[in-house]
Amino acid sequence: MNIPQLQIQTTPAKIGLQVTKPVQEIEQPRASLSIQQPAAILDISTTRPQLSLDTTENRADLDLKSAFRRIAENAQYGHQKVQEGIGRRAQEGSQLMKIENGASIADIIKQSTERPMAQLQVKFVGDRTKIKTDVTAGSLDIQVKPQKPIIDAQINKPIHNYTPGKVDVVMEQYGSIDIDWKV
Repeated sequence: MNIPQLQIQTTPAKIGLQVTKPVQEIEQPRASLSIQQPAAILDISTTRPQLSLDTTENRADLDLKSAFRRIAENAQYGHQKVQEGIGRRAQEGSQLMKIENGASIADIIKQSTERPMAQLQVKFVGDRTKIKTDVTAGSLDIQVKPQKPIIDAQINKPIHNYTPGKVDVVMEQYGSIDIDWKV
């Protein structure tokens, strides 16, 4: 026996999308910038230092003495030698008065003519510690007045171009239903 059959055939619908992408262009021009820095005002004042050196004693060690000093030293030396001579003559007179105690004129002569051997020595002259120094300090005064910079900035607006995108819907295939009876 033949049973009737129902046959259904479907075809799906198909949609197609055509997409145009959007385009965005942004350009930022650099800012126009002008900077000027005026020089600072600088005021400097100084007082010179003073240095005074007294080398009188150093020069005296090198036998470079002034006439007044040389006269005073020679007068003192002469006075000292006179005093020594008087003392020596008094001592020799005392020895001659006591000649009976065994002192002889030869001994007295020997004492006055014998000189000790001179010793050789190295002597450094010009001692730097004898230099007298006097220092008057100087001064330095610095005044600085800074100047503010002059800044001129021009901001440029961005350049913006935009093309919007779009979507087109296209029907690529229409849907359908076929119903068929088979007996």
